[in-house]
Amino acid sequence: MTLERHDRVRAVQWDDAAGELVLLDQRRLPVEVVHKRCRTAEAVAEAIGAMVVRGAPAIGIAAAYGAVLAARAGTLAEGLEMLAAARPTAVNLGWAVARMRDRAGAGADVDGLLEEARTIHAEDLAANRRMGEVGAAYLGDGCGVLTHCNTGSLATAGFGTALGVIRAGWAAGRVARVFATETRPWLQGARLTAWELLADDIPVDVIADGAAAALMQSGGVQWLVVGADRVTANGDVANKIGTYALALAARAHGVRVMVAIPSSTLDFATASGADIPIEYRSADEVLGFGGQHIAAKGTGAWNPVFDVTPAALVDVLVTERGAVEAPNRERLRRLGHAAGGDVDGSSSNKETA
Repeated sequence: MTLERHDRVRAVQWDDAAGELVLLDQRRLPVEVVHKRCRTAEAVAEAIGAMVVRGAPAIGIAAAYGAVLAARAGTLAEGLEMLAAARPTAVNLGWAVARMRDRAGAGADVDGLLEEARTIHAEDLAANRRMGEVGAAYLGDGCGVLTHCNTGSLATAGFGTALGVIRAGWAAGRVARVFATETRPWLQGARLTAWELLADDIPVDVIADGAAAALMQSGGVQWLVVGADRVTANGDVANKIGTYALALAARAHGVRVMVAIPSSTLDFATASGADIPIEYRSADEVLGFGGQHIAAKGTGAWNPVFDVTPAALVDVLVTERGAVEAPNRERLRRLGHAAGGDVDGSSSNKETA
């Protein structure tokens, strides 16, 4: 099997002819495939905030193209501010905005900024493919894997982070069965992960979030493979709400935990998970479904979008530059991410000491 067969979905595209950003509206999946065209930075920021586009890398890529639209309108400074504020937790958003700001500060015109956005886009796809190879090398033959939320082509430039590992493992014959949590309250697992895996000819079983511990207890999975929106200097992981509970269950049942991220998701300016700003969203997302209110009238809701999994619960952190086993501050530093230095990205590059 070839990787191309399992990598055909694209969520973020730039239309050269129209000079517009085209986003696959993930709120409408899997019922219908609808694309939203963004002609202004404001439209891109609104799309990010409304979760038309979601997933840390995809958000960063969309913001980079949003900066191009702002520059074309002569409102780059305002546009960058608006884009940076669209969602607070995903570090890739701020990273992409800063990169576009730096390029503009170096004298880039609209064409130069478009070139930079395209570079960010292409770099993410290449990083994901490399990450998939590195992560898949850890998977035993014929293993079962569980993933949470959506970390695939819909959340990135293509191929995915955690789903990229699963795609590579499936193509290599290492993965025998894939399970995806439904991922309440937005159901990204049931709506998005299942949709894109099936679109790429990879069979998947969806489980209720509350069934994960029982699945692990049954021996049906040997790996929990997830992505992240931010990984701090000490290796703590901010990811979709529910990841922490899955990691705790995995540790209790001898299931190994892999976090797959592009190196741009590493945030060395934030010391630990305690310092990560956690996004909270509307109570309606918990109290209703499909526009229908389902909870008893007067019920309140606590709706954090992310939780923090301590580094101690992570067996291996995979990036396009290599893998860090039992990640901590020193091991991440030695991998060279803090300095942005060149690092041997081969699958044998596993920091353990």
